[in-house]
Amino acid sequence: DFDSQFDDYIDFKMKLLGRLYPKLDLFCYLRVLQRRTYIQDGWSNIDSFYPHDPVDKNEKTFDKILIANRGEIAVRVIRTCKRMGIKTVAIHSDIDSNAVHVRMADEAYCVGTSQSKDSYLNTDTIFKAIRVSGAQAVHPGYGFLSENNEFAEFLKKHNITFIGPQASAIIAMGDKIESKMYAKKAGVSTIPGYDGEVKDVDHCIEISEKIGFPVMIKASAGGGGKGMRIAWDKDEVRERYRLSKQEAAASFGDDRMLVEKFVDNPRHIEFQVLGDSHGNYIYLNERECSIQRRNQKVIEEAPSTFLDPETREAMGNQAVALARAIGYNSAGTVEFLVDSKKNFYFLEMNTRLQVEHPITEWITGVDLVHQMIRVAKGHPLKLSQKDIGIHGWAVESRVYAEDPYKNFGLPSVGRLTKYQEPVGIPKVRCDSGITEGSEISIYYDPMICKLTTWGEDRSQALSRMRVALDSYVIQGVTHNIPLLRDILCETNFISGNIDTKYLPKIYPDGFLGRHLNDLDRLHLEAITSSLYVYNKVKGSSLKESTHKLVLHHDEHIIPITVTTNSCNEYTVQIGEEKVTIRGVFTISSSLVNILVGDNSHIIQPISISPEGCITLCFQGTKYQLSIYEEEIHNFLNYMPEKPQVDVSKILMAPMPGLIKSVSCMPGDSVSEGQELCVMEAMKMQNSLTAPGTGKVKAVNIKVSDTVEESQILVELE
Repeated sequence: DFDSQFDDYIDFKMKLLGRLYPKLDLFCYLRVLQRRTYIQDGWSNIDSFYPHDPVDKNEKTFDKILIANRGEIAVRVIRTCKRMGIKTVAIHSDIDSNAVHVRMADEAYCVGTSQSKDSYLNTDTIFKAIRVSGAQAVHPGYGFLSENNEFAEFLKKHNITFIGPQASAIIAMGDKIESKMYAKKAGVSTIPGYDGEVKDVDHCIEISEKIGFPVMIKASAGGGGKGMRIAWDKDEVRERYRLSKQEAAASFGDDRMLVEKFVDNPRHIEFQVLGDSHGNYIYLNERECSIQRRNQKVIEEAPSTFLDPETREAMGNQAVALARAIGYNSAGTVEFLVDSKKNFYFLEMNTRLQVEHPITEWITGVDLVHQMIRVAKGHPLKLSQKDIGIHGWAVESRVYAEDPYKNFGLPSVGRLTKYQEPVGIPKVRCDSGITEGSEISIYYDPMICKLTTWGEDRSQALSRMRVALDSYVIQGVTHNIPLLRDILCETNFISGNIDTKYLPKIYPDGFLGRHLNDLDRLHLEAITSSLYVYNKVKGSSLKESTHKLVLHHDEHIIPITVTTNSCNEYTVQIGEEKVTIRGVFTISSSLVNILVGDNSHIIQPISISPEGCITLCFQGTKYQLSIYEEEIHNFLNYMPEKPQVDVSKILMAPMPGLIKSVSCMPGDSVSEGQELCVMEAMKMQNSLTAPGTGKVKAVNIKVSDTVEESQILVELE
């Protein structure tokens, strides 16, 4: 097509320029021409999100900003820059050359190969892009270089504005040990523990025994749930100290560790703060972030159901006190752990824009990126504390390319063969940086989207989120929508009875799939049967006909009678229950809205085989049901069963990743649960253990091997 031919032509011209003028140092290749915005931006009216934060077109600002990031956060920053009339520069790795953020920016530069260290963390080539593009400022987004004080200092030295806090604040808050000392001096409540650096594993055990188990072992330079583990006794300290230290070194290049008392079953509540270089500070209220897996957030909401006005004010004032103590001059987040009695303790301060910032924007009407850019330009805040209210309720679901049935979400990779974001639903916002055909790779975070909804109250916000998730079409990779959708219907979540141990408490055996009540199960089976009959009779006479079927669903074998009233209406008899199904049935549409009696359901038909195997998405989960004509079903009893594969003697990779260490060899005797290897995936260290007791028959991996999901790593006799 024209777009790809145009891009090929530009690539050719840039490479030719590099050969003709090598002194220009055109690294990789530079797309320095004005970019055509040929991505359709779903935010047609961005100002409607920010009623309390208009842009002053007469206020002095930057001409051009480079976004040192990728994906949805790069897209997010570009949107506000466009709102402010600022030109944007994107950077990208070679595999991101056709990414959404690249195509939305005015200019784009390739800064290296797929590994983050060679591209998005490659400060040399990023600085070249800054120089060649003429960008006056850099917005780092989150992750990558967003909390790199050396990068911030380097830019300042070269008269480039870093859109974030000053380097001294990043240093103070980036170190868990130092940040705790600052918090104490500012009068902020802190968790009991050891204030210095842990020397080694024996020292960690000694401290743990003094302050009492359980303890939290965490990286001093950590964040995002990496380098953090709970230990309940000294044996666990030995294992988890080692894994956390390795993870810290891999993720942050800093393996210093600290240990403190673990606050059991707390809530994780954080406060958004804004400061400028003129001594003005405000807090924009809280975000409830207690629904987590592996210390990483899954669902957030604002405000919290738990805080009363007095506690909210006390926490907000402490957050501002800390920001003031370090002279903070940007958007930042102060995180707290809150126990059941509303006692709160400082956890950390993130000196960057937070992933979940959209829900704060929903309830305050403030564009946080706009404010970051204004403050970086030297303007004082126009907002005061009295301007910040709580308007309605907002919820965020982090949609990941992850398998929720494996430890609540292990990364999935692949190409998005079908992708359709929710549309036509009031007060829904989709922050994404991908489109149909995009690749989810092992090199970067597996986030697909931050899906947020707003409502006049919590009930309306949650209801809109359920509809949005049902309307979200994602095919080609495994995703976590089944888990998100199940949480949103779970009674403890609905009542606000949550803490950071919510997932293991509600799903003690892991997430095993969406739990359907009797009514929802009836509706699923009736809808599936109607789809089968529609597919069978389409194109034939529309006169009334009756079909006797047998449906196989899980372990259930159910006789069903379907009567066609018209091409869009069916009567379905299942046992004693009779329901009427109405809807425009089609297998080819991505979404179908179907009425079962007076209940509306959004389903996603995926496929139907000639043998009657129907695959569809219902309430966020993919189901596969088999339907047979009555007489054909009678023959199934004569079919042999498939033999079951014994996996009790093999260790398989739970996800794609890189082997970091191997601790067994053929002939070794191992016990169930014993570590056999450590695999790194998405910068997380995963200890893989023996599935049973026995002797090692074969080790099919070595250190530095890249492995695929389900690849056999170790075999036992």
